Amino acid sequence: MSADSANTKAWQSRAGRETLFRRALMMKKIRAFFDARDVLEVETPLISRYATTDPHLDSLATRFREQDCYLNTSPEYAMKRLLAQWQQPIYQICKAFRDDELGPNHNPEFTMLEWYRPGYDMMRLMAEVADLVRYLFEQAEAEPVFEYLSYQQAFQNVTGIDPHHISAEQCFKYCVAEHVEVPQGLRPEDDVNHWLDWLLTQQVLPAFNRSGFTFLYDYPAAQCALAKIESGLDGTSVAKRFELFYGEVELANGFYELTDADEQLSRFCRENEERQYIGKKASNIDENFIDALRSGLPDCSGVAMGLDRLIMVSTGAERIDQVLSFAWDRS
Repeated sequence: MSADSANTKAWQSRAGRETLFRRALMMKKIRAFFDARDVLEVETPLISRYATTDPHLDSLATRFREQDCYLNTSPEYAMKRLLAQWQQPIYQICKAFRDDELGPNHNPEFTMLEWYRPGYDMMRLMAEVADLVRYLFEQAEAEPVFEYLSYQQAFQNVTGIDPHHISAEQCFKYCVAEHVEVPQGLRPEDDVNHWLDWLLTQQVLPAFNRSGFTFLYDYPAAQCALAKIESGLDGTSVAKRFELFYGEVELANGFYELTDADEQLSRFCRENEERQYIGKKASNIDENFIDALRSGLPDCSGVAMGLDRLIMVSTGAERIDQVLSFAWDRS
């Protein structure tokens, strides 16, 4: 922590002066990177009549003229509406909001970079993500190091488990045999993907290079979110999505985007069913987004990157409040 951020008064920012300058420079460099590649910057609303259906996320709610509305968890749906209309590459730097945990890597309001590339598959977009990170870190002491692991490779390297061909019961037995603590409420009869999520955080991510970047890709088909599902090398169906980590910290989440409106609507409905199963309220499905898909989303890939966390990596900050002008407790 810098001297500027230590022992600050309640009205002051915990971020040091140098950190705020580096943050401003990073924003300029991001815009220069996309300008050089003819990717158009856009702005979309931060407030919507629709909340996320993702059972793992919760939208922050507000009201306008007696109507319920929500702060966006991501600009994804609105950006895809523009993409369907204009059919050209776009990017956006904006605030996003999530009713989520507070902690060293989490703040309810954060800065997101999101972009979409028509004609790109998942691997080509991953290469561009790496190009951007290298450009942003070009003045660093050491050039960024990247490792590329399929979800299957990452699990097998650490646990010996094939995540595409394992049951929840087998995951439970693995935890017992390897003395992996099982959280309260996770049962052998639960969805296998809940077990895989747990093993990912407890076993797989801690094995990643702690001072390097790791792309994790080709997730289990059931974890597809908004990604296409295709056959992997062994014929197993996989979700064409990826995440970028620095050590164990997630920085970006990308998809080879699903363009089938009926399939997307079906997934939203299933997510709402899961929300209700775990005791959450079902969300209204964004009909404008579905209509945009029906009109024709180009074959494309897209990615969302948390810029606050990326700035943490570039500055060596240990907590997100050290790179924000004002974190939640001082907002």
